[in-house]
Amino acid sequence: LERNLGEQPLVRLMAANDLRGRDLVEASTDRITFKMVSRACKGRRLTPNVKVKIRDALNASTGNEYAMGQLFNY
Repeated sequence: LERNLGEQPLVRLMAANDLRGRDLVEASTDRITFKMVSRACKGRRLTPNVKVKIRDALNASTGNEYAMGQLFNY
């Protein structure tokens, strides 16, 4: 099972909204860490629970409603 999946669409969305990992961590109502955000951006395979937390943090920080398919390509 391949674990390194390359840069994810999440990185482009964060750049377009002028966000950094810190912004996602601060906007999260769940407990996410910088390591989770870093792994999501690098394309490391995440658990479904962590993917939901990352999506919710991005939605909270941008005010948009992104689907999971828009953030991750796996």
